[in-house]
Amino acid sequence: MKAVAVASHSFPKNPDLRRELLERYPDARFNETRKPLKGDDLIGFLRGYSKAITGLERLDDVVFRAVPELRVVSKYGVGLDTIDLEAARRHGVSVRWTPGVNRQSVAELTIAFMIALARNLMPLAREVREGVWTHGGGRQISSATVGVLGCGHVGQIVARICRALGAQVIAHDIVAHTDFDREYGVRAVTREALLRESDFVTIHVPLDESTRGLIGAAELALMKPSAFLINTARGGIVDEAALRQALVDHRISGAACDVFAVEPPLDTELIAHPNFVGTPHVGGSTVEAVLAMGRAAIAGLDQDSD
Repeated sequence: MKAVAVASHSFPKNPDLRRELLERYPDARFNETRKPLKGDDLIGFLRGYSKAITGLERLDDVVFRAVPELRVVSKYGVGLDTIDLEAARRHGVSVRWTPGVNRQSVAELTIAFMIALARNLMPLAREVREGVWTHGGGRQISSATVGVLGCGHVGQIVARICRALGAQVIAHDIVAHTDFDREYGVRAVTREALLRESDFVTIHVPLDESTRGLIGAAELALMKPSAFLINTARGGIVDEAALRQALVDHRISGAACDVFAVEPPLDTELIAHPNFVGTPHVGGSTVEAVLAMGRAAIAGLDQDSD
């Protein structure tokens, strides 16, 4: 039986990660299709291998049953919403991952979104290219209240940067972060209060059944008309149809998303809205983050069994 199948299509794009994995596993197989594998293609790729590195691939009971020799799955990237953990447990597959390994990269994109929205950068840049010279005012983050929805690995970095810029920061999380809040002057509030009070609402929660559709029409209606929404966490947390309508109706001032329920996104009206900024799921794609995620995935292959 061969050792490692790298199903992730993005992992092998990095020559350093390929080299480092091959030094430890010379017979490693790489997905060279440049796209995520699914269904029979994924099963066929994994067969004969006891260990795998996966990214966006969906691993469920069907896959685990069809590849009984698979014993270890090491996740390239963060978030486990693509893996049925209960099915993995039933089939004796150990799932390894390193939470927050790309936290700095995602946090910095979040701050970039805040600045782009607050200063109206995207429309202004487009106007300059078109020969239009106008002066937009915008606002400063230093005078804003930033609401961090989910104050874990990424959320805490965002909160620290915003506090350094002079913003007031409020946060909501199902887990108390009392020491962090005290050290950085973050005020813990209810989710409803966060939506009502924030000039920027930035989302940093995992996608699971408790967070799917977490921000819908009712939640958007609580936000200030002058507020902005940012999602660099996971697609599916924000109801994109409701977000589109909120932008069309001017119920919020703007939004930015790096993640979508379906990728590439299908809602062309949302993507084309002048007060919307969309990027192709690049939050964790900096050079530094890619290496950190890849090396964590390689290390996960050799961890002791859970």
